[in-house]
Amino acid sequence: MAEEEFTDINGNSISLDCQTRSAFCREFTVTSPKLSLRKVMVYTCFVWLFAYAVFFFTENTTVLSSAIILTLAGMMIHIHFVKVDHETLLIIGSLGVQLSSFYASGRESTIFIEMNKLKDIVINEAVYMHGIIYYLCILIKDPADPETVTSVVPLFQSSKPRLNCLVQVYRSCQEILAQFR
Repeated sequence: MAEEEFTDINGNSISLDCQTRSAFCREFTVTSPKLSLRKVMVYTCFVWLFAYAVFFFTENTTVLSSAIILTLAGMMIHIHFVKVDHETLLIIGSLGVQLSSFYASGRESTIFIEMNKLKDIVINEAVYMHGIIYYLCILIKDPADPETVTSVVPLFQSSKPRLNCLVQVYRSCQEILAQFR
């Protein structure tokens, strides 16, 4: 399948790339927009202008040094721990599901869930701020009682795609899961 354009819950443009590896294996990649240089410059200028205003009244150079260090540390933390470039869901029918998040700094976070632990993949809804959002999640079954769910693992947590994108991923995942039930 080709790459399609969608929006997230905030109206920002995201893309969904669906790759069919085989009849039992599909990979879905949701890509968020890159880090905006304009936003970074606005935040940096705001912090530094505020620090300069404080310095103007206090004449304490530690304020300026602290503002520079705080801004640089904040940017590094944001790039390394918060800003996700893209998220990937790889579903292999006989093996399991792999979830990966790739951060702007190059860091990668990966989780693998075996197929025998997976109860189902569903679209769930939640109250978020003043509205309802939908999210795709994996239901993990209890090893002692396969009919009960022990935990829920949400997918695409950073990109937060809208329902039309989630439905497309959901249907494709259900096609693969139906072959192994």
